[in-house]
Amino acid sequence: MTKKIKKKNKIKILPFCLLVLFILIAFFLVTFLLKLPIKNIYILNNKILSDEEIITLANLKKYPSFIETTCHSIEKKIKKSPYVKDVKVTKSFLAVVNIDVEEYTLLFMKASDQKIVVDIDKEIDSNNENLELPILLNYVPDTVYERFIKEMKEVNDNIRSEISEIEYAPNDYDEQRFLLYMTDGNYVYVTLTRFNLINKYNDIYPTLDNKKGILYLDSGNHFEIKSNG
Repeated sequence: MTKKIKKKNKIKILPFCLLVLFILIAFFLVTFLLKLPIKNIYILNNKILSDEEIITLANLKKYPSFIETTCHSIEKKIKKSPYVKDVKVTKSFLAVVNIDVEEYTLLFMKASDQKIVVDIDKEIDSNNENLELPILLNYVPDTVYERFIKEMKEVNDNIRSEISEIEYAPNDYDEQRFLLYMTDGNYVYVTLTRFNLINKYNDIYPTLDNKKGILYLDSGNHFEIKSNG
């Protein structure tokens, strides 16, 4: 009667060691990647908020983990700023974070409640003392106000910065007439139908021989020099 001989399964040492080594390398690689901090932050198209303010909003001052810090979480934090209309965050090679910010265009501040108007149905609190905006001095009827905001959105940024104050100043001929107080000391009358002419202010002013006065863009383009008295 023959005996059955059981074969002993021998553990192959080399493949086992390679498997353990692979697991260890994978573990340390994953740990390294999870702890890898953000190396560089690039911020685009911000004018109101500084780079430092955006980095603080996004909670990135300490350059946290590149992997664990998601684009969505960064966007959500930055959008808490009332000045931010939208933001797009992307990541790129070598632990780089790119933040593309779309801010609201700040049109003017209302003297009545210190609110900053950025759109027809959007106002924000003025919590930045460094902002230089035109100040709307008085009440504008609803029938005129919406059109006024639309026209202000078409004013070039550099021209808007040269307007110190705005006064609603209707007369018997036009209820859509405004008086703009310029930072250079001139006054400009303009109506909503001709509001786009204010964008040509820097072309018109040199033709006035640098004299101070009142520029009437509401009817014609004549200039009245201020009296010395």
